[in-house]
Amino acid sequence: MKKTFAILFLFLGINTFAQTEKNPLAFATSVEKISDTEYNLIIKVKIQDQWHLYSQYNPDGASLPIEITPTEENAGFELVGKAKESETHKEYSDVWEKEETFFKHNATLTQRIKLKNKDITSVGLNFYGQVCKEACIPYDEDFTFILKENTIIKGKTTEVSSTTKNTSNSSNKSLWTLFILSFFAGFAALLTPCVFPMIPMTVSFFTKQSKNRAIGIRNAIIFGVSIIVLYVLLGVVVTKIFGADALNALATNVWFNVIFFVLLVVFAVSFLGAFEIVLPSSWGTKVDAKADKGGIIGIFFMALALAIVSFSCTGPIVGTALVAAASQGGIAPIISMFGFSLAIALPFTLFAAFPGWMNSLPKSGGWLNTVKVVLGFLELALAFKFLSNADLVLDLHLLEREVFLAIWIAIFGALAFYLFGKIQLPHDSPLTHISVGRLSLGLVVMSFTIYMIPGLWGAPLNLISAFPPPQHYSESPYGVGYTKLGSGGTTAHSELPEGAHLMAPYDILSFNDYDKGLAYAKKVNKPVFIDFTGKACVNCRKMEQNVWVKDKVLAKLKNDVVVISLYVDDKRSLPKGEEVDSKLKPGKKLRYIGQKWSELQTIRYKTNSQPFYVLMNHQEEDLNTPVGYTPDVDTYYNWLVDGISKFNKK
Repeated sequence: MKKTFAILFLFLGINTFAQTEKNPLAFATSVEKISDTEYNLIIKVKIQDQWHLYSQYNPDGASLPIEITPTEENAGFELVGKAKESETHKEYSDVWEKEETFFKHNATLTQRIKLKNKDITSVGLNFYGQVCKEACIPYDEDFTFILKENTIIKGKTTEVSSTTKNTSNSSNKSLWTLFILSFFAGFAALLTPCVFPMIPMTVSFFTKQSKNRAIGIRNAIIFGVSIIVLYVLLGVVVTKIFGADALNALATNVWFNVIFFVLLVVFAVSFLGAFEIVLPSSWGTKVDAKADKGGIIGIFFMALALAIVSFSCTGPIVGTALVAAASQGGIAPIISMFGFSLAIALPFTLFAAFPGWMNSLPKSGGWLNTVKVVLGFLELALAFKFLSNADLVLDLHLLEREVFLAIWIAIFGALAFYLFGKIQLPHDSPLTHISVGRLSLGLVVMSFTIYMIPGLWGAPLNLISAFPPPQHYSESPYGVGYTKLGSGGTTAHSELPEGAHLMAPYDILSFNDYDKGLAYAKKVNKPVFIDFTGKACVNCRKMEQNVWVKDKVLAKLKNDVVVISLYVDDKRSLPKGEEVDSKLKPGKKLRYIGQKWSELQTIRYKTNSQPFYVLMNHQEEDLNTPVGYTPDVDTYYNWLVDGISKFNKK
């Protein structure tokens, strides 16, 4: 029940921002010569305040410990025991219910190595660790240590060649995307009938109550900052309630998706004019009384009053923004709310600072309700994405691709007719003519609607590939007429191996069981391609429909590797007798197939994000560095070629 209320509170809408340290760790290395064949390789780590880097000796079932390994097999040297560590700290973790060992501020790890050949001039070490604050960031660094005589100076920092995996970069990019989308969502909220008319009223208050222009500008800035702080606080609360990782886990939870489907439908119906969602009037009265006191506290309560009064318009938009952020997890709710609140706060601040700009604002009128209705249609369309996620995870096939597209075509078709003035809703003003802007938007929406129609017959619809169910989750996986996609290969599969299936419409032979796929790869002498994926994974669908479909990539996947797709959100129960104890959470059993694959990915690769692609040999050794979401076709293809060529050389 507490979690249900927490999810509902998620939509009460105050957005939030917190600093996102891109690199909480800074590295330096040095080399100490012990003899012609023995060296100490030293890694010094500077850790930002409040972050913790976990020791090699952190207990099992807690935060991930540091692992130091050679960067290559048969590297020409061996590790002599584990690295020696500088001072560590211990603290009991309520999350893991264990005493954890970690570094604060600084860490020094000294790894002794022994060369197999004294003529070796350089060696490479891989440093894998986890650094945590409110969120956790995996670190996977490759360091090159130069062993030439003229560079071996005790305590001297040598130049380090570091190649960090693209996990952090892609995460930062996705947070920037979320920030921009949330900013536009805030701008949309600004143009609703609950918020837009408040601009001249608020600006007038500041200009009349302030003794001079400087004080008016100062008060306006305080007002804008207060709006941001309020919404940012909500983002912090949301992150604290669920934790940095729990939000991401909710993204594939059936109840999470069903609850948000219902909430978004309610929001959409409210925007369309059936009713208004309002907070208790007593809240507004009490806040107004506080605002009358003046000063900084009074200005803060004015901002709070604005949030309460405008809730019927901003609440659904804030809720939708937080839903998107919840799907991403981590500090995404904080970033989302900062972008949202910034878009709302800027106009109030700027117009108060420059009142003359008010003359350029359009007058309030029926167009504000039009904005609200358009947002209602968009909320309704988005709601079915969450219902589709639940259907995909449960594998019910109730909302297959054709049904989903039919619903979207109906929604956006109705929106087009509304913009053309053919449909009127309860709060609309009489429409004698339509403006050029409204006509233009109507034409765009109608074009989009027509674009989706061929999808009913199997068209890929790359513009919206992330939203509908995948093409194989369809009444006609290959499209009407059974046309197979692409020319990537001609491999025929008259009799499928045990446990295999053809992934439509790509016609890729694929396994969903690790052991069966590995056994088949050994039989046909091909490298193993592991695809850690999810039924409700948006980026997985983007990769499949925008990258896998390209002929040169498709040829490799069909002919040169054995694909094993492991769905981490597969809710089917493990067969009786195959339930196993969790290694990450001692005392708990893994009950679902997806839990088994999720734990495999977390333990072996120290990550739980999807998509995640691995190329490995028959000894289950990685052929090259695994990759995540890689939308660039050439980069992904080169990665495939690199791993396959290494397999063929052995």
